Amino acid sequence: MTLTKSDLVRHVRENVRLKKPKKDPQRYLFPEMDCVFFSRNQAASIVDSLLEIIKTTLANGRDVGIVGFGKFQVKFKWARSGRNPQTGERIILRSRRVVAFRPSRKIRDRINRKI
Repeated sequence: MTLTKSDLVRHVRENVRLKKPKKDPQRYLFPEMDCVFFSRNQAASIVDSLLEIIKTTLANGRDVGIVGFGKFQVKFKWARSGRNPQTGERIILRSRRVVAFRPSRKIRDRINRKI
């Protein structure tokens, strides 16, 4: 199953909370009242902002490293000759930049442990 943007928004909304600055006497009886949940729009805004920061950084040619998750790297590919598989015609593929992901050792170990 693919994790979608709406799944990320739902997880942020369910799992991320902000502490309220003031303590009311009633909060001592009900500790769950000590935090504020995000609305759907606020959680979507957080996810959008994070993804926009990652996209902008990669577009500027810089790498994005997230500790415990992995590293997104921008790599340069030189121009090369290729072939159209339908016609067999030889074509020149232009040079370009591509994004590569290298997972951290923790992620690799976690993935390989489940096999």
